[in-house]
Amino acid sequence: MDKRNEIITGAMRTFEAQGFRGIGVDAVLAPSGASTRTLYKHFGSRDGLVLAVIEQRHRAFMDRLAAAPDGGVAGLFEALSAWLDEFGASGCMLLRAHGEYAGSNADVVACVRRQKTEFLAEFGRRIEQSLGRQDDALAVQIWLLFEGATAAASVMGTHVVAPAKEAAETLLTQARAE
Repeated sequence: MDKRNEIITGAMRTFEAQGFRGIGVDAVLAPSGASTRTLYKHFGSRDGLVLAVIEQRHRAFMDRLAAAPDGGVAGLFEALSAWLDEFGASGCMLLRAHGEYAGSNADVVACVRRQKTEFLAEFGRRIEQSLGRQDDALAVQIWLLFEGATAAASVMGTHVVAPAKEAAETLLTQARAE
């Protein structure tokens, strides 16, 4: 692994565990053993590292969804369950970054918005594939179930993903009947 990716991987674990803004640069860099100078060389700033971390996290999740055996809506929730089993249920890292940077870094906010828009489009694509027609309202409803399950799992446990999946399947079945 090259140093840039090593820094991103270590920072991702640190940000996941301790948040973004309440932790010093030295603690963020400790897992990779990188210096502040190396941080600036690869990312330009601490916020540049945050952008790289949330971009890599988003790409990893989108790649996971693309590789899921079930390409339908149920596959989204199954991928979420597997993700939470692997990485833990601590809520959405992207939304936490948005919350922490909302008033101070428009680039982070715009990046998260772009990522969530891309993610919502994936729901729309899968719903269109399943129904044979576009249904933007249904895409938002099921996306909200997914986002809610992600957040609720951090408080209640990963078992909440199954009822969210069931609700999504009920909405999809209802839409097919219309």
